[in-house]
Amino acid sequence: MTKLPTKGQLLVAEPSVLGDVSFTRSVILLADHNEEGSVGFILNKPLDVTLADLIEGMEDCEMPIYNGGPVEQENLYFLHTAPELIEGSQEISSGIYWGGDFQRAVDLILAKEISCDNIKFFLGYSGWGSKQLDQEISEHSWVITKNNLCKELLKSNHLALWSDKLRELGGSYALWSNAPANPQYN
Repeated sequence: MTKLPTKGQLLVAEPSVLGDVSFTRSVILLADHNEEGSVGFILNKPLDVTLADLIEGMEDCEMPIYNGGPVEQENLYFLHTAPELIEGSQEISSGIYWGGDFQRAVDLILAKEISCDNIKFFLGYSGWGSKQLDQEISEHSWVITKNNLCKELLKSNHLALWSDKLRELGGSYALWSNAPANPQYN
């Protein structure tokens, strides 16, 4: 029986997901999942863009921006661990929150009251229509895992997150954890 996704879990791309620029070797935090669809953010794909490149007045802020997914890539989204400072946030789980007062978040960064350890920005998000994610899971495109890193999930760029999660899954997944991104390089 296939495990059903719930918000707060991680979606780990199966090693067989090749050639999909957005999702190959991705780990996604599922921010919401209900009958209408699903929303998540890719955690391990930093872009060559910083907050300073996108927001006026943040010239000294080298906070990286991540590719959240292929949907609405012209919009900036954020996850954080400071709901007491950012009104309007929605808890995902394990002390991780989504969104809230964007200007307040910017002001807190400028005042150095929030750092890269507390907040992560994304261009776009990953989205699925009703039952679409369930279908992809049944087709073995994703493995569902618990977010055992909790708040620590936002503290680094996690370039090795996909490989780390495969090692945790063990078995044949562990073998794939050291495979090159492009199998032709092998």
